[in-house]
Order: sequence, then C-alpha cells, then structure tokens
Amino acid sequence: MLSQIATPDACISCGACCANFRVSFYWAEAESMPEEMVEPLTAVYSCMKGTNQSQPRCVALQGEVGVNVSCSIYEVRSSSCKEVQIADEQCNKARIKHNMIPLICVESQDSENNENFDQVC
Repeated sequence: MLSQIATPDACISCGACCANFRVSFYWAEAESMPEEMVEPLTAVYSCMKGTNQSQPRCVALQGEVGVNVSCSIYEVRSSSCKEVQIADEQCNKARIKHNMIPLICVESQDSENNENFDQVC
C-alpha cells in the first residue's frame, strides 16, 4: 500500500478525522466550547454537532477536507480530538475513508560518522 511520510503540519491539509468520527466527550468539557456547537448525547456525554450522523462532519471544521482545513475552536477542542495523532490508526482510518493515502511516521536518525563534516541544508 502506498503511504506518505507524516509532517508536523499534515492536519492543515487533511481534516479527515473531523469528518469521519463522532466527537464525543464528558459533558463538562463542553463548558469551554461555544454552546451552539455542542449537543447532548447522553446524561454524561456530549458531542460536537454534525458528528452524530451517518456522514459526520464536525461543525467546527472549516475548509475542504484533503485540501486546506482548520478547527474554529482548536484551543478549546475536546480531549477526544486531542487523542487523535498524526499517522495513528484513527488518523489513517479516516484518511482512507476520504480516499487519501495513509501517513507513516519516520524517525530521523543522526549518523554516527558526521562529526567532522559540514551540514548541507
């Protein structure tokens, strides 16, 4: 399967997770979010509007998935949003569903024999 190396800003051009999963969280987290963006799910949980439907898309997601996106409440987003990490299983599941190739993380390794050489940028 094809894959793409993850970059720190990969989410800016993706947004697949925000348009793939129900974003649910403990009701008290909603107190810091705009009231019109949250709906009750159960007596204990709330969710982001737009995510509790057959084709979810978070109301806070701005832009076009796979092109250029942002979260309008990024600073106060839920713990469930914070749990999804670039190139993790949830991220790649959402990317595949939106016809995007999955991401892989590649750790940079320092060479042991480059002490006496100038670095080329």
